[in-house]
Amino acid sequence: MLTKNRTGMAGGFIIAILGALLFSTKAIFVKLAFQHTQVSAIHLLVLRMLFSLPFYLVAGIYARSNSSQKLTGKQWIVLAVMGIFGYYLSSLFDFIGLQFVSAGLERLILFLYPTFTVLINTFYFKTKLKTTQLAALILTYIGIGIAFWGEIKLDAGNAHFYLGIFMIFLCAITYSIYLAGTGKLVPIIGATRYTAYVMLFATLGVFTHFLITDHQNITLLLQPGLLVYGVTLAMVATVLPSFLLNTGMNKVGSNNVAIITSIGPVSTIIQAHFFLHEPIFFLQLAGTALVIVGIFLIGWKPSTT
Repeated sequence: MLTKNRTGMAGGFIIAILGALLFSTKAIFVKLAFQHTQVSAIHLLVLRMLFSLPFYLVAGIYARSNSSQKLTGKQWIVLAVMGIFGYYLSSLFDFIGLQFVSAGLERLILFLYPTFTVLINTFYFKTKLKTTQLAALILTYIGIGIAFWGEIKLDAGNAHFYLGIFMIFLCAITYSIYLAGTGKLVPIIGATRYTAYVMLFATLGVFTHFLITDHQNITLLLQPGLLVYGVTLAMVATVLPSFLLNTGMNKVGSNNVAIITSIGPVSTIIQAHFFLHEPIFFLQLAGTALVIVGIFLIGWKPSTT
């Protein structure tokens, strides 16, 4: 039984890391879309959700047909709130912020959310913060802070730099609310059904926003190059990682997943260097090294964490 539990935990860590790596491509695709097409944040977000929609519809129908558990009215409301916070508001804030800051800096600011998630779990849900989790958080955030200091000296000349930082900070807050709630709901509702329903509510929020604020520019969505970015964002940076992270969370818990996904800044910085020609400098390397140490620390002894 102990070996089976260890295997399940190890599988959960691997699934969560893979999901985090795929999610880290989002900033790269968004920055490339802004560079190469005439598009606003809401247009790009609409395309991301539009091409994701069929997969979540199929997943939702399948999960519902294979579950005898009926959701309560309260659970439906909570699912709607999670969708609005997790993949509508947080994505909108993130896409707006990416217009003004580098992909590497975006990912570093965004990864304040594990701290917020752990604090929500600790103080609101009364989850015990374990020593290994605390040590991993300290290491990862020292690393992110070091890298952030180097990034801020490069980008501070941008007139909208601090607006971009503020928007991504809002993204981190809203996403941490989603992540904390997800850790409690996935074991009850099931990873597939939860992911599908949450994303459907998020899609409804995005489409409603677009129809109210910018429906007159719907033809901008038909740019051929933009459609390619929309499909890629949907498949690589949304559908696959959303199912992977929620499955991993079901196996190892939201606190562990929040810390494991700190690998995201490392991945984004490397990708941004090769695809966006953003510089890599010593403080980034030093900071990301500490992030990696923190990730390995959280997974080193899964049976005691």
